[in-house]
Amino acid sequence: MSCIYTSISSFSTLFPSPTRSSSRSALSPSISSSKIHCAIGGTVAEPKVVSAAEPLLLNAVRGEDVERPPVWLMRQAGRYMKSYQIICEKYPSFRQRSENVDLVVEISLQPWKVFRPDGVILFSDILTPLSGMNIPFDIVKGKGPVIFNPLCTATDVDQVREFVPADSVPYVGEALTILRKEVDNEAAVLGFVGAPFTLASYVVEGGSSKHFTKIKRLAFSQPKVLHALLQKFATSMAKYVQYQADNGAQAVQIFDSWATELSPVDFEEFSLPYLKQIVDIVKQTHPNLPLILYASGSGGLLERLPLTGVDVVSLDWTVDMAEGRRRLGTDVAVQGNVDPGVLFGSKEFITSRINDTVRKAGKGKHILNLGHGIVVGTPEENVAHFFEVAKGIRY
Repeated sequence: MSCIYTSISSFSTLFPSPTRSSSRSALSPSISSSKIHCAIGGTVAEPKVVSAAEPLLLNAVRGEDVERPPVWLMRQAGRYMKSYQIICEKYPSFRQRSENVDLVVEISLQPWKVFRPDGVILFSDILTPLSGMNIPFDIVKGKGPVIFNPLCTATDVDQVREFVPADSVPYVGEALTILRKEVDNEAAVLGFVGAPFTLASYVVEGGSSKHFTKIKRLAFSQPKVLHALLQKFATSMAKYVQYQADNGAQAVQIFDSWATELSPVDFEEFSLPYLKQIVDIVKQTHPNLPLILYASGSGGLLERLPLTGVDVVSLDWTVDMAEGRRRLGTDVAVQGNVDPGVLFGSKEFITSRINDTVRKAGKGKHILNLGHGIVVGTPEENVAHFFEVAKGIRY
């Protein structure tokens, strides 16, 4: 059955910033009754929000029968909310915000309190483990990640320590535990980690890069050195995924943002084996933990991504959703892939693009999301509309 969203009442405007002491009743925005118009005729009432035994997102990933695709926005939508900017004024350092349990919980819950997504992602960064691996870094406003001593030799790699999450980032575990209690299975709590090649790119390049000259020079002139570094990251990130799951994460997304800078043959050498290793290790201890893989611009590598063993492949908007479904096959769920720029359009345009994505994805094993993180300057009322439309869809 094909159903299309027609109308739903607006969420109220921005709620106050959440606090750890907020009551459960304060978490629930008032949503008036709505109706969904089905293409075959008739209407169905929007059901009341109830706490299910399992979050919708997990049921969808596992291929269970769900009434609509779950929806959340990638990479902490709250970073671009007004309430987050207020926190930034008080705590200007990103690391100060992301390494403090109270702030991590508060920021993680901001989108949840306003938009009620089906996934609540931890506020953190893929580079958070680096300090615990003896790789000093910072995230500088206006510049991004800065690695103070970029790695370039075998001796540098030898100095990299294996990551012990409980010792190095206890605040991550504490925050995830609190988030699970706050969200209470009304949505899935998501953790995330960086993929080995993407992390290696940052620490070798010294930060973000346009041409990835340094990491490719290392890969093609001293591959053994790079493989040694990649192995350390693979072992450490597998432990980090397990740690997040043990402390409350119900799904974990692996970001391999820079893997698509590699040719297919080089992806198969420098990224794929280490992604597969992470998945294999995690599945031994957490066989039911959904693992999501995101690699921006992955159209040229799409058929290779399911070979990692992940449960979900996240598509960006450069791949047509219907084509992506065909190329990925039926064994893997798919996430995405509305262009973040769509949220600058009219509400009618946003609605049309959401419906188009859901139609092309087909029923089941689809998580509705943007094809990348939300863009700075996106109108919050359009983000609210995105969720209203998405949650109004019925298969």
